[in-house]
Amino acid sequence: MNHRKNQTQRTKRVATPAQWIAGSRPRTLPMAVAPVVIGSAAAFGLDAFRPVNAVLAALVALLLQVGVNYANDYSDGVRGTDDNRVGPFRLTGSRAAEPAAVKRAAFAAFGAAMVFGLALVVLSQTWWLLLVGLGCVAAAWGYTGGKNPYGYLGLGDVFVFVFFGLVATLGTTYTQAGTLSPAAWIGAIGTGLIADALLMANNVRDIPTDRVSGKRTMAVRLGDTRARKAYVWMLGIAVLSPLVLAPWNPWMLLVLLLVPACLTPAWLMLGGKRGIRLVPVLQQTGLMNLGYAALFSLAIVLGAAV
Repeated sequence: MNHRKNQTQRTKRVATPAQWIAGSRPRTLPMAVAPVVIGSAAAFGLDAFRPVNAVLAALVALLLQVGVNYANDYSDGVRGTDDNRVGPFRLTGSRAAEPAAVKRAAFAAFGAAMVFGLALVVLSQTWWLLLVGLGCVAAAWGYTGGKNPYGYLGLGDVFVFVFFGLVATLGTTYTQAGTLSPAAWIGAIGTGLIADALLMANNVRDIPTDRVSGKRTMAVRLGDTRARKAYVWMLGIAVLSPLVLAPWNPWMLLVLLLVPACLTPAWLMLGGKRGIRLVPVLQQTGLMNLGYAALFSLAIVLGAAV
């Protein structure tokens, strides 16, 4: 009898392919692609666009994003942080998959990212970026993993800005052009701030459960009201920062087309929406980063071509 019961429990812990896909949080993947698009456009502006390097950079970014999503799923799940969460499907917290299997998936994604990253380093001869790559993997795991995860200390926003904004964008440009430009820097800051805005909205939604579980995110530290205002400030600075480049490239004014798209999520955040009602904010912020990348990159290409 007990043997059958154990078998039944084990069967329930084998996640379906659809659940694994959901657990990878595909809606976060635009945040990984956006900096690579901007970085590649900046390389084009320097007359140094390398399609193969761009594809390798995109694969590294996507696999790191999937890896960090699985790593967060595992680490938050085993700590019990996800036991009463709203939002995306969690493999560990829902008991759909064994924690060890989710951990293996995270490191498989990290391993694949390192393979493509090594290929990119060899192709671009930027050997010092190997250390940056190792730092990216360490940061991805350390967000919620290990004994003292920095995501539980309110430092997640800093690392997201650095690695999913500056490193991803500037690294993409450098592995193609061997140098950087003001457009690469402004684009990196903008996409990093939008990534931070997405994280802030996510953490505002989770403030009640994070407080109980001891996860002191920046949203928890700021408090609900100030965290919501911080989200709006991040979006505003991101969308307006390309205006710095407008005197030299008037096409940068195209980025202002995003202003109307910012209004609804900003209104939802400032209006105090909670729980599942914040899901549209997360969706729209992710799409906004793609829109920002597309318009910013288009402005660079037009400025270089015209």
